[in-house]
Amino acid sequence: MKEQRRNEILVKRIAERLKELRKERNLTQENVRFDLELNIGRIEAAQHSITFSTLGDLCDYYGVTLEEFFRGIHTK
Repeated sequence: MKEQRRNEILVKRIAERLKELRKERNLTQENVRFDLELNIGRIEAAQHSITFSTLGDLCDYYGVTLEEFFRGIHTK
């Protein structure tokens, strides 16, 4: 079976953006875990890639659109 692609730069930038949004809202990882039943710690540490569905849920939770989320994120 073919190995899944993983753009380390993109994964890291998404993780950093998620952490930034969480902290701007004065939320802890525990808040997110309780509210969304999602271990955000592994995502913020760039240990795991996330699905678009999960990213969409997090954007809704943080009150930003996907367009706002990706603004300024580059893959290189």
